[in-house]
Amino acid sequence: MHQNPDTVTSAVFLQFAKWPEAGRVKTRLVPALGVAGALQAHVTLVRAVLDNLCATGYPVQFWWDREVLDADPGAELILDDVRAAGIGQWVQQGDTLGERMTAALGEALATFERAVVVGSDCPSVDPGYARDAVSALATHDVVLGPSDDGGYVLIGARRVVPDMLAGIEWGTPAVLRQTCERLERLGLRYCLLEPRWDVDEPEDWARFLKMAGETQPAGTAG
Repeated sequence: MHQNPDTVTSAVFLQFAKWPEAGRVKTRLVPALGVAGALQAHVTLVRAVLDNLCATGYPVQFWWDREVLDADPGAELILDDVRAAGIGQWVQQGDTLGERMTAALGEALATFERAVVVGSDCPSVDPGYARDAVSALATHDVVLGPSDDGGYVLIGARRVVPDMLAGIEWGTPAVLRQTCERLERLGLRYCLLEPRWDVDEPEDWARFLKMAGETQPAGTAG
């Protein structure tokens, strides 16, 4: 999982992740996997996405949704991976997901020419797809990777403007459409990649397990 020391530094990936706490993450998987199983699934997904992003050859930053706390067993696995890869850790700032992503992109763009945020429940963002997002930013202000549920698995930018992701109904099927409308109103040129999928429901988890070659879920109901 070590990053290539010769990596191109014109772009950076920002992995967004929720702090792994039982009952707080992957709650829609709880009926199928149980609370402990849903937590384990979250940890597995975070680590899979981190592997994919490190494999791109670009720098990676890890952005938690809250301050790093005393590590429980699930968090320790992620923290070990992050430290082993030599990745810096940040904390997201803002009241809404849009504010947090805009702030993180803006901070990253103070150092890098392009920045791409990827969610930790998006294992379908393989290294090639992630690199495509960086390439798209050579000719566009913003790149979006649509997801099957009406949202997106990644958003990248080479410039940000205030409130560029304001007024979005996060967690609804309207997220991608509203984001595109918002970007158009602000005069930002954007590009859509081909659709990908994320892991929210038990069938998504089964799809991930099949992709990863697993045969057992990350826990049992109870």
